[in-house]
Amino acid sequence: MSQRTVMDGGDISRSITRMAHEVLERNHGAESVILLGIPSRGVPIAQRLADAIKKASGEVVPVGALDVTMYRDDLRRNPTRAPSPTRIPEDGIDDKIVVLVDDVFFSGRTIRAALDALTNIGRPTAVQLAVLADRGHRELPIRADYVGKNLPTSRAERVFVQVEEVDETDAVIIEDPR
Repeated sequence: MSQRTVMDGGDISRSITRMAHEVLERNHGAESVILLGIPSRGVPIAQRLADAIKKASGEVVPVGALDVTMYRDDLRRNPTRAPSPTRIPEDGIDDKIVVLVDDVFFSGRTIRAALDALTNIGRPTAVQLAVLADRGHRELPIRADYVGKNLPTSRAERVFVQVEEVDETDAVIIEDPR
């Protein structure tokens, strides 16, 4: 088995800063923007994105967490996992631009589950997607609006994102089991 690091802490920081500027540009500021991280690593990435938006524009963006465990279509196939808490900012998501934030974008099924979860919470004006790493291999017609890095991978490879808040280091690693 081989591993290679494709992003280090500096690469991740630069990618998040760039995505923050893209969010601001596309939405003409951040007045109506809410960031919802998908646990576990999407949550700290969302917080870092909010910090980068504040640094770039001075605007404070609410950050929450959206657990999608019970909305997944693969619950019978995968081992049971405990849901994480969903935390929606105080003003809710109605009439807001919700930016879903995740670490790795692969088949699109996690994001489909997130869209289903959002419908139970409220009605946003728009939903956008920010991902740190997009590895391709989509199974559903979903695309990311903001991408830290596109990573061409084989289906056999695995992509791991490490964030300091959870893993005590920042890195994006591709693991090839062959």
